Amino acid sequence: MLQKTRGIALKVTNYAESSVVTQVFTEEFGLQSYLVNGARKPKAKIRANILQPFHVLDMVVYHKDNNSLQRISEARQSPILQEIPYDIVKSSLAMFLNEVLFKVLKQQSEDRYLFQFLVDSIYWLDHSQANLANYHIVFLLKLTEYLGFSPALPVQPLPYFDLEAGLFTHQLPPHMYVLQEPHASMFTYFLSSSYDNSCKLRISGEDRQILLENILNYYRLHLTNFGEVKSLYILEEIFK
Repeated sequence: MLQKTRGIALKVTNYAESSVVTQVFTEEFGLQSYLVNGARKPKAKIRANILQPFHVLDMVVYHKDNNSLQRISEARQSPILQEIPYDIVKSSLAMFLNEVLFKVLKQQSEDRYLFQFLVDSIYWLDHSQANLANYHIVFLLKLTEYLGFSPALPVQPLPYFDLEAGLFTHQLPPHMYVLQEPHASMFTYFLSSSYDNSCKLRISGEDRQILLENILNYYRLHLTNFGEVKSLYILEEIFK
């Protein structure tokens, strides 16, 4: 049955001689795998380049419940990204965040609020002329709200954030998964930040790396089989 849906491309894999299989997080059906025949041919109806990660698509798909592999009838970028594919900083951020998304959305069902958050975040990144050094930190913290393990902001400043419990506390937890000052205060700031004001807090590359590694640890503690994020080293090089 033909149905319309928006989607966010996450991964594309070559299949057979000229086809591809693409994983797309759709607005209507959650995460789906699609076979696109002939996508690597010069005159393909749906070309593989529009299925690259972080591209937002308008699609017409053949959808059958419980099918592990669906098909796409029509697809177009909506809108066409202007800077993410060509700007080294933006494309590196997209690569890193896309890897995180592919890990956390593996079993994700339809979630229109999450989908719209992702679309809005992609559009903001594509159009922004601001300093992007802290964009991914805010993105990851906002994403936890939709995944069910968002840290609660403290009523008053507290010196420790317990990554296991997901809580700020007065006392140092009896384990290694903890943010201490000054990083607990930085973490608090970014929890309440928007993308627009995230650049107002100037932090060193070392502090940013500590925060990011602890946020990824937070994901590992609260999500099964999250594992390593291989593209992390790229951001470490860009935002030294």
